[in-house]
Amino acid sequence: MKIAKVEVFLTGAVWRNFILVKLTTDSGLIGWGEGTLGWKESAVRELILDYGRRYVVGQNPFDIEDLWFKLYQVEHNVGPVMLAAMAGIETALWDIVGKACSQPVYNLMGGKARTKIKAYANGWYGYGGDLEKLADQAREAVGKGYQALKFDPFGPGGREISRKDLREACQRVETVRKAVGEEIDILLEFHGRFSPIMALEAIRAMVPYAPGWCEEPVPANNYDAMAQVVAASPIRIATGEHVYSRFGFLDLLQRKAAHVVQPDITYCGGFLETKKIAALAETHYVSVAPHNCDGPLKTMIGVHLCANIPNFLILETFEDYDVSWRRSLTPGAPRMVNGFYELPTGPGWGVEVDESVIRAHPEDSNAKMNMFTLGWEELMCR
Repeated sequence: MKIAKVEVFLTGAVWRNFILVKLTTDSGLIGWGEGTLGWKESAVRELILDYGRRYVVGQNPFDIEDLWFKLYQVEHNVGPVMLAAMAGIETALWDIVGKACSQPVYNLMGGKARTKIKAYANGWYGYGGDLEKLADQAREAVGKGYQALKFDPFGPGGREISRKDLREACQRVETVRKAVGEEIDILLEFHGRFSPIMALEAIRAMVPYAPGWCEEPVPANNYDAMAQVVAASPIRIATGEHVYSRFGFLDLLQRKAAHVVQPDITYCGGFLETKKIAALAETHYVSVAPHNCDGPLKTMIGVHLCANIPNFLILETFEDYDVSWRRSLTPGAPRMVNGFYELPTGPGWGVEVDESVIRAHPEDSNAKMNMFTLGWEELMCR
């Protein structure tokens, strides 16, 4: 069996385009993968098509390690665009492999370590500055079954924020805590906004509201600065969505710059690479909470990963807070129920992609978002 055709589809989803990869074999088997990298979609698409011509067509779909090594070592100018292209191809290959073996992918990677996957809600908090609305939205999310909610309380904040802005951020977190009670996890997103000292001031201000973590408190590219915050923080620090491949995570972990790591299956280079990152984190006794802000296929790929790794903590999802047609893109995918996903049981990823939904929602070249402008939450939160 060989790969005969590589196709890439972009479908506009308001603030990003989902990038879906379809690989067709000479035996008729089809594999679907996702390579979504928000705001860089056209570059990823062209690279996938280029790699398809040069490396993928004619390849045995089982030879995933060989392909990944060639792309990483031979192409060698690695970055998020390249890794996302690699992930789009690699995840589609795993779908073919699972279908060829009539097994879900997690069974091919050592089987399941758990039978359901805890998820937290993102995208639920487009409150427009109205604290009563924010409280109602938090209660609504809990009413949908979520046991954990993540949000960014800092508006358009940058490296430093005023006393007034920090106080208002605290009021937002206090509002959510009072609305959902003490048993629901509140996870705070900082979006890499702050200097180390400002981050620590903000983290310490949040202690009374008992957040489960503070995410990416400083920009992701200086691990020493992140480690400075981790060492002094009274709240656990989660980071990793902008750390690329196992080689980046090795550096992060050796510097003790995370309490929880958040590899993104796409940004890291694919399913198997993220599993390797989880194994690396396990050697440091660090838990894994995959970053997952993109399409529904990627969520199902994430469910397979989280079922398989022993140090899983929680998975991000936008399932209930995204474009209205999100679920129809992958019909039959398990739904979030009472805060958990059941495992798909079909071969490969256990889901297919409806191409008619892709055609109905074509690429949107204006699908962008700036998290450092006032009101950005209204665009992201549906």
